[in-house]
Amino acid sequence: MLSSMLRVCLAGAVLALTACAAPQGAGGRQVVMEEFRVPSDPGIQVYVRNKRPADMTNFSSAKTVLYVHGATYPSSTAFDLQLDGMSWMDYIARNGYDVYLLDLRGYGHSTRPPQMDRPAGENPPFAGTEEAMRDVDAVVEFIRKRRGVDKVNLLAWSWGTAIMQWYTSLNNHKVEKLALYAPVWIRQSASLVQAGPGPTPAYRTVRMSDAKGRWLTGVAPDKQAALIPAGWFEAWAKATFETDPWGMAQNPPVLRAPNGVVADGLRYWGNGIIPWKVEDIRVPVLLVKAEWDMDTPSYMAQNLFPKLVNAPWKRYVELGEGTHSIIMERNRMDLFRTVQQFLDEPRVR
Repeated sequence: MLSSMLRVCLAGAVLALTACAAPQGAGGRQVVMEEFRVPSDPGIQVYVRNKRPADMTNFSSAKTVLYVHGATYPSSTAFDLQLDGMSWMDYIARNGYDVYLLDLRGYGHSTRPPQMDRPAGENPPFAGTEEAMRDVDAVVEFIRKRRGVDKVNLLAWSWGTAIMQWYTSLNNHKVEKLALYAPVWIRQSASLVQAGPGPTPAYRTVRMSDAKGRWLTGVAPDKQAALIPAGWFEAWAKATFETDPWGMAQNPPVLRAPNGVVADGLRYWGNGIIPWKVEDIRVPVLLVKAEWDMDTPSYMAQNLFPKLVNAPWKRYVELGEGTHSIIMERNRMDLFRTVQQFLDEPRVR
């Protein structure tokens, strides 16, 4: 929940919401958290959260990370979800990084455009990939100005990897490295994110039971029970669905998610089209996914990897016994360590 205790404004239009020190975790390094509203397009305020070591006084491009989420759920309830006393955001911050997440428009704690206050069928899809890139750029510029750095490391999950690929292809001068978790590429199988038959409406609604079923798609029945530690799904579902008070008031509760991503999937990667030039990505790239991921199957990363011809160096890692949501599963540390190794390596070798 966001605090109602508003404090000073940064850089004029950027509203800072909270600042606090998080408890010490593994390694004993205390982490400081701040929350902001960053203006994007007119009428759009993007929610941003920052965590960093409390004793961090020097900031650099190499030690700055920005994370963006996927098609349905916000960054704030997965990347910074406290599971067993630590989130992925905490883990990166405790390794000496200035870490940011953002919720795109229509998601989480960011502005919900007025289309979401009307029946979904009354408006076309919104919050597509190009709009999302404008939100990302607003936050990148906020970080660059706030910290006096030239570049940031970009870390993305699922649809966020399409956003960040496209963004990087146009903005290499602002990007240190590009880490793509569950990377999106041209689809050869059906998407698990669907809006139903007929014209694509402005947004879709998801129930908790739908979320659990999608999560476990493709996992053998004898592996399902041990995949998600007790209470972890419930913790994530509660945090995520509570970001949509209107949805929580429904029976059963639902979460609304913009359908711009669905429209883009039908127009682009579901139709054999990539609207960005992969050869224009000129920064180090990591592709990482889990073997049971049915949302972004292995063929996507395998087909994207050889096309990154101008990345100074690149790496593809597949993790065992995990799904699209390995970030919140028993093998999540495999993901954390793989990405951390990539972030810690020198940009130029």
